[in-house]
Amino acid sequence: MLIKRFEDSETYVAPNHWDVTGLRLQGFEDGGPTNQWIGFSQFLPGGGAGPDSTAFEKVYVVLEGEMTIEWDGKTDVLRAMDSCTIPAGQERRIENKSNHVCKMLVVMPYPPGS
Repeated sequence: MLIKRFEDSETYVAPNHWDVTGLRLQGFEDGGPTNQWIGFSQFLPGGGAGPDSTAFEKVYVVLEGEMTIEWDGKTDVLRAMDSCTIPAGQERRIENKSNHVCKMLVVMPYPPGS
């Protein structure tokens, strides 16, 4: 078992993201999960990511605030405790269009070869 305290979480930089701070809550460490990692993203107003896709699925869980997500010509807004699964290869764009910080968990498998 690995217990990791929030204050011990380290920041990471996600490609093609802006006005966000990412913290790695679990993953990429000895004794941690073997098939996925968990990130905690804090998006400032106007912050976001994309448009892009990944070769693996991921799950977003909005904890606080709201996040606008765009895909395949569609748009929706995720609010506190809403979640979505983004399939592998699905292009998406996200943006915090509110005036509040959006706090979001990101769950995804390790990249191939890591």
